[in-house]
Amino acid sequence: MNNYPKSNDVIGSVNRGNAIESGLCTLCRADCQGKCETWLASMRGREILYPRDFGLVTAGSGNTTHVGVSYNSLRIQGLNYGAMGAADTDGDLLFTDVSLETSFGAREITKCKVPFMTGALGSTFIAAKYWDAFAVGCALVGAPIVVGENVVGVDRQSEIKNGRIAKAPELERRIDTYMRYYDGYGAIIVQLNVEDTRNGVAEYVAEKYGDKVIIELKWGQGAKNIGGEIEVTSLEYAQFLKKRGYLVDPDPEKPEVQEGYARGSIKHFARHSRLGYTNLSTYEQVRDEFMTSVKYLRELGFKRISLKTGSYGMEALAMAIKFASEAELDLLTMDGSGGGTGMSPWNMMESWGVPSILLHAKAHEYASRLAARGKRVVDMSFAGGFAKGSNIFKALALGAPYTKMICMGRAMMIPGFLGSNIEGVLFPERRETVNGNWDKLPAAVSKYGRSAEEIFTCYQDVEKQIGKNEMKNVPLGAVAIWSLVDKLSAGLQQLMCGARKFNLQQVGRDDIASGNRETEKETGVKFITDIMDESAKKILDM
Repeated sequence: MNNYPKSNDVIGSVNRGNAIESGLCTLCRADCQGKCETWLASMRGREILYPRDFGLVTAGSGNTTHVGVSYNSLRIQGLNYGAMGAADTDGDLLFTDVSLETSFGAREITKCKVPFMTGALGSTFIAAKYWDAFAVGCALVGAPIVVGENVVGVDRQSEIKNGRIAKAPELERRIDTYMRYYDGYGAIIVQLNVEDTRNGVAEYVAEKYGDKVIIELKWGQGAKNIGGEIEVTSLEYAQFLKKRGYLVDPDPEKPEVQEGYARGSIKHFARHSRLGYTNLSTYEQVRDEFMTSVKYLRELGFKRISLKTGSYGMEALAMAIKFASEAELDLLTMDGSGGGTGMSPWNMMESWGVPSILLHAKAHEYASRLAARGKRVVDMSFAGGFAKGSNIFKALALGAPYTKMICMGRAMMIPGFLGSNIEGVLFPERRETVNGNWDKLPAAVSKYGRSAEEIFTCYQDVEKQIGKNEMKNVPLGAVAIWSLVDKLSAGLQQLMCGARKFNLQQVGRDDIASGNRETEKETGVKFITDIMDESAKKILDM
């Protein structure tokens, strides 16, 4: 059981359910009426960085105890002089002078306006329902978005001919929605699992979109150590999925199951995905098959290829880093346990895998080991329970100089939900289209106003970028994503400014410290009072 508080009186946030380290609830609902920190920031942006009710209050932090090994047990360092990486050091600098632009890639560079990307949004229905908000929002802020596994396989409108996808309207919708507002920053990434590979998704994407898309191989995720899963309530749909080659439980083709469904004793079916590499038993076999897959994808025309792996043990982590580096992949995303999901066995999610901070600390150690031998190291993205600017800074520092991105799943989905719910109330004729869940604005929203311009502090910023006439085509969920990214960006800029690092390339492990000796031992990050202790004593002894 965690001991994270359910409310924060300083910023006015309250968790509906059990709070976790990220500040999210363990169970995040699309119809939630508020008001965790991420939920509030999806309306109010950087306003949520500061204590509420200025002029009536004073505020003080109580976060002085660091127990156990977690991102919460890392502290952020500050310096009182210098401006490393600043474009102009002649005048007084502000935190807004900090650049958050980043890039990743081996043979071809992908530029991003911010070091944030989404987790894989795949065949879960919630991803499909709110995709317009997610995709448009990420495109507008210049952040990569990932189309997750099984999107083609579960699409009833897709067509397979001769064992290969011939029509994939849902996949095309997802790519085209992002590309509408893509301006050269960010990327659309399409993920492949076992079923996607069998169905010829890579071939279809290569022919349709060419090198506009990054293709991603998938080894796993942090939420579970089995393949992707969804739940369906229609017998007909369950039968469709089985014919597509999926394992469906219970078997919808069995007469007794059909009878149970008709009587109401069976109300839903689970669709499961296959594990990869089940025919292999040695390191060498895995490497050979992986390299063969990468070579084939390059022959199809993909110039950019990435890999997503989960919170497996140390051997798998080393394999992912080494193989991705040798194959000159563009990005390796490592998802630690603590990451979220749409449908994972809960006991598995609570107990399997390597916690994020331990996985990420080892990733840095292994990457440094390769680099010390003169080897190229793949650019990395850390995932697994991120939602706050402070932990994003810590993760970038912990993995520096190899970590270029921070991958967020649930945190980047919350603004899509909230904006859609607000849009459905403000514009009732759109409620069904945007999948709004509310009949009226809750008090936590209406206190800010009753129009989009009043509710979203960043509405005018979006309007300035795309023009007043285009705003009618932009989902309010996308405006909410802009608002959340505004809060995360400003918070990250402030922390970087305090560390005197004015671009992301300057951020390093000397910018963080361990709050206890156990964290120091496990992460290799020095204990807080040991850092610069020798130079401090030299100053005193001069």
